[in-house]
Amino acid sequence: MKTPLGSDDRGPRTGLRRMTAALLLGTALIGVPVGAVLTFDRPAVAQNQAEAQTSIVPAAPGSFAGLVRQVTPAVVNVSTTEHPSASQQMADQDEGGQMQRQFPPGSPFDQFFKRFFDEQQPGRRGPRGGGGGEGGDDSNQIIHGAGSGFIIDPAGYIVTNNHVVKDADDITVTLNDGTVIPAKVVGTDEKTDLALLKIDTDKKLTTVEWGDSDAAQVGDWVVAVGNPFGLGGSVTAGIVSARGRDLHSGPFDDFLQIDAPINRGNSGGPSFDTSGKVIGINSAIYSPSGGSVGIGFAIPSNLAKTVIAQIREHGSVQRGWLGVQIQSVTPEMAEALGLDKAMGALVADVQDDSPALKAGLHQGDVITTYDGKPVNQLSDLPRLVADTTAGTTVPVEVLRNGKTESISVEIAKLPASQEKVASADENGPAVDDQLGLSLSALTPKVRREFSVPDEIEGVLVTGIRDDGPARETGVGPGDVIVRVGSEAVKTPSEVAKQVQAAKEAERNAVMLLINHQGDQRFVALKLPKA
Repeated sequence: MKTPLGSDDRGPRTGLRRMTAALLLGTALIGVPVGAVLTFDRPAVAQNQAEAQTSIVPAAPGSFAGLVRQVTPAVVNVSTTEHPSASQQMADQDEGGQMQRQFPPGSPFDQFFKRFFDEQQPGRRGPRGGGGGEGGDDSNQIIHGAGSGFIIDPAGYIVTNNHVVKDADDITVTLNDGTVIPAKVVGTDEKTDLALLKIDTDKKLTTVEWGDSDAAQVGDWVVAVGNPFGLGGSVTAGIVSARGRDLHSGPFDDFLQIDAPINRGNSGGPSFDTSGKVIGINSAIYSPSGGSVGIGFAIPSNLAKTVIAQIREHGSVQRGWLGVQIQSVTPEMAEALGLDKAMGALVADVQDDSPALKAGLHQGDVITTYDGKPVNQLSDLPRLVADTTAGTTVPVEVLRNGKTESISVEIAKLPASQEKVASADENGPAVDDQLGLSLSALTPKVRREFSVPDEIEGVLVTGIRDDGPARETGVGPGDVIVRVGSEAVKTPSEVAKQVQAAKEAERNAVMLLINHQGDQRFVALKLPKA
């Protein structure tokens, strides 16, 4: 039985008081835009009238009504229907038998984030009236979903998220005036979670333009428009809270973080700047509960518009390929490499038959600029390379052995498959007191004992001291030290020699290239002070 609005099981008067309190609270907050700073003048404190009126806090816009009238006709609702097979239904059901959208195992989205995709439970009627009646045939369950999108071309091209339309059998778009039109998928890009739809209609369509997300600063206003919970046409406002957020959901993560309230169903909807241009596509929220807590993430427009342009032209995205495995440069690594600060992308491995190998990039190089653009952090390089047209030759600056070198690389198309030693024995077991490691040469007997393949060369770590510097790096027994600094090593004494050389160069850390079960990575080990 439905409870009437304004009442509860303790009688209508209690519920009315609660509703009144809520309304009063809402009234107190309305007119104070999210992110605004409240100040209270105390004239007695100010030395003069001019000082009392001086403030570094910009005035909040009086209203977004004009902007909203301009852009909302271009924002649409995207509804999907999926007819899962019996095997898919079994795979997607939780212990209670309810359908759940699955994410890759270990994905941060699977653990911490809630997508906005507004799925209705099979056999239940959702806010849009879909989902069938109760007691139906479970073998014919249908999944209904609702998201958002926006029109970028009067020919009927609509941008949304890939996860909104993924696996959908039928897609319909509802325009701002209520017109419902079937849509087809032009193409999708899973790596950036973007999709392009197309509708055919004789109606005159309102469009919106791409804005410059690179110009958006932390603290700038944003207005989000979308279809939360299938309600449609909802508008919220907030600010850009942060830039360059990496959620580890894909190789090109560069999210804008916004605090404009967005919820399930906002996926694929636009975030506008105050000029009414799209600077982000709302895609995810951080939420312990599933509802908005003021931490939302939007794909920046400058990333999205190049992807969408390629999907429109080719039906898919064609990315550049360099062919290196890279890792972040930590402060300890920077010190060991002679860098003033932690920056760039450290080349951990160079792939066979890759543009990087042909151009002469080496393991241990630190890529600092690409095509004239700085590589300040690890995530910068994949995006720069991906945006490069195959066949283009670009200059790449690297730090190698303490010196800067410039290398010309012809970028290829990303393949489909990718996108002091205590022992006098030269080869015997040894303990490096400076690193806190027990080491051994890779003799045939040691290889068999630790299952080290013949193609791996280096010095084996057989033990680790609890109070040694290596304990914090994750290096452990069975790992193989391939290089110390820029020098390959094959014996414990060679390791000690390179460590001593680093100390004589007055470095506080040393770089080790570690092979762990076939995967290679660099670690920086702090050297004990003399």
